[in-house]
Amino acid sequence: GDAVARVSAPGGAANGGRPTARARGARARAAPRPMIELGPGVDVAPEELVYRATSASGPGGQNVNKVATRIELTWNVGASRSLDDVVRARLQEKLASRIDGQGLVRVVASDQRTQKANREAALERLRALVSEALKVKAPRKASKPSRAARQRRLDAKKRRGEIKRQRRNDDH
Repeated sequence: GDAVARVSAPGGAANGGRPTARARGARARAAPRPMIELGPGVDVAPEELVYRATSASGPGGQNVNKVATRIELTWNVGASRSLDDVVRARLQEKLASRIDGQGLVRVVASDQRTQKANREAALERLRALVSEALKVKAPRKASKPSRAARQRRLDAKKRRGEIKRQRRNDDH
């Protein structure tokens, strides 16, 4: 009983719940996690993406009732340290309908049976959103109808007018 309590207490009860020097050193030496690419030129730190598992709805029987496989992925675009101001402004403009009151973009995936697969699906959906938002549409080039097209239009108008003129009853 007592040994279990000491093992499960973070940092040890004698240390007031704080991590021990060994635990702090191990954390400090941990290799930095690689950035996650969300789109062209947009790499974010893994800490910026928040995953939350909840139980999914719909078919799945016992699995869906007892396993939290639905994944909700949130990302704070406004507070992201990985974005420069131009990219942040473009994302906020293009994703305005997807950003909630706290500035979070929320993506949900629940179509897979495992949490891992849904995490990957949610990340893919976020990547697709960001990539689509960063695409710059080519401006429309103004063009004018060719001389032949203008002539065809005028000829068609003349034909229509002639047909209508022939329908008229001149007795009026």
